[in-house]
Amino acid sequence: MTSSADSLPHLRWGILGTGWVSSMFLRDLLTTRPDGKATHTITAIGSSSVEKGTSFVEKLWEKAPDKPKPQVYADYQGVYDDPNVDIVYIGTPHSLHRKNCLDAIAAGKHILCEKPFTINAKEAKDIVDAARKKGVFVMEAAWVRFCSLFEALHEEIIVKKSIGEVQRLSIDFGNKFDLSSLPDNHRLKDPALGGGALLDIGFYTLTFASIILGDWKVGKAHPKPTKVLSSLDIVDGIDAANTVILEYSSANGGVKTGVCTSSFRYRGPDEFGYIQGTNGSITLFGPAVSVPGGFRVTEGERPGPPAADTRTTRVFNVERHEGTLGFYWEADAVAQDIAAGKTESDVVPLDETLRLMQLMDEIRAANGLKYPQDDN
Repeated sequence: MTSSADSLPHLRWGILGTGWVSSMFLRDLLTTRPDGKATHTITAIGSSSVEKGTSFVEKLWEKAPDKPKPQVYADYQGVYDDPNVDIVYIGTPHSLHRKNCLDAIAAGKHILCEKPFTINAKEAKDIVDAARKKGVFVMEAAWVRFCSLFEALHEEIIVKKSIGEVQRLSIDFGNKFDLSSLPDNHRLKDPALGGGALLDIGFYTLTFASIILGDWKVGKAHPKPTKVLSSLDIVDGIDAANTVILEYSSANGGVKTGVCTSSFRYRGPDEFGYIQGTNGSITLFGPAVSVPGGFRVTEGERPGPPAADTRTTRVFNVERHEGTLGFYWEADAVAQDIAAGKTESDVVPLDETLRLMQLMDEIRAANGLKYPQDDN
């Protein structure tokens, strides 16, 4: 890790895993951004073989020929041991996250670990305890939290109170997969790999709902829901779809309600979320809950007929660099935190990660969905 008063923080990354999410993460980091808040170099790749890792690098670096290529290792230990690695990005299946994180922590490396952080809260706590003892930076890669949309929503809902007091929220993430066509050991359908919609995409709907209904308070400061109701559509030991209802106490003594749905059975709508306030509403839109495109604010109550509709509407659009998804926002934030000497993020602190893992444990337990790791 390097930085100076005249330069941006710089991180040297080691990457574990060569799947889709690692590809997207690296594509973003390899994109030249004049407005970047940090700089990044990929120095090491850990793969199951040198051949696979080299092919991964060659494909991604085709569009970044000016960027130095990383050292490729046929295992993960090479990444942990590499002195040119400041931080390890863990893009492996979440059933491996506990071991990957603990090994990286033991080597003294900082960590950005993909969501979901682990299979369950017990595994997450093992990582948190080890990280705090070692004094290294660790964060769950809840990358959507670093999207400009969340800052803009905070401005509208908390600062300006543009729609009054939030009353209810609905959010839906549909990511269609033909599970029957996937091999039994695929990460989305294998219980031993933590398969299912809740951990894979329900994470996002629960994040949106709890942050907004919880007034942006995270970790131990987050208000506990007064009620959690849920239903899981369980097929062959994993949930193909789920519905979760969260209730929070409201300022007027009533309740604020969030309805969260996620499913592998359909592709979700363009307008994936709706926030109702006492004096207006916000509609969330975009390609996916994980890649929000923006929101539309409607101020004022809908009039009853025949009164004229005098409500005002405006739109906020998320701006991303062409060809990117926005992973660079979280990477820049991590670099800034490490440069400042922090071992946790203020946006996604470790206690927030534990809170969400505990919530997903609670939802699974209420519906009788267990993974093999739950008995360890």
